[in-house]
Amino acid sequence: MKQLKRISEVAIVVLFLLTLAITLTINSKWLYLIDINSLDIMDYLDVTRSELVKNYEQLMNYLNFFWINPLKMTDFPVSESGALHFYEVKRLFQINYAVLIISIAPSFMILKNRFKTGRLWLFIRPFSYLLAGLIALIIFMAAAFDTFFVKFHEVFFNNDAWVFNPVTDPIILALPEEYFMHCFILFFVLFIGFLCLVILLGKNQLKKLQK
Repeated sequence: MKQLKRISEVAIVVLFLLTLAITLTINSKWLYLIDINSLDIMDYLDVTRSELVKNYEQLMNYLNFFWINPLKMTDFPVSESGALHFYEVKRLFQINYAVLIISIAPSFMILKNRFKTGRLWLFIRPFSYLLAGLIALIIFMAAAFDTFFVKFHEVFFNNDAWVFNPVTDPIILALPEEYFMHCFILFFVLFIGFLCLVILLGKNQLKKLQK
């Protein structure tokens, strides 16, 4: 029973940290603003920078807020296939937010209890295993991002609506693959950073207990 409780607590905290990292990543408008320049996105578009940012905000508002329907961007038409894909992405966003909200309170209670009772170190081993898996995933991503990107879509989508035609869905020209690579990098940095913080706090606590 104790083992099951520990596994449940680890799972809840991991889900919280995972969805927090995702939430911070998908709402990092600053990253897109940097990539507009670094990836020369404006060279492939017939809109101004301010118009592009406005359309990006319209897209993100659609994805973030369940009450905004249908997807409408001022300067970018959306095909039926493109609309389907963005709807599926919107659904994943909502699932992520739901899990984040549900896991916030129990995660804080678990972490607070573990910290007060000197048992935060119990997270060290499971989080270390998770880190090892994430590092392996990062190596795969770094070695073959194209393949990683395709596999990612095959896991989360059961169709090929994510393969955009720039003629019917010109928004894809404003969202190059390199931008998504930067999003994945940011996500891994955040998620690994959260895990390492808990591990370091646990190790520090363990050292004090061993004195």
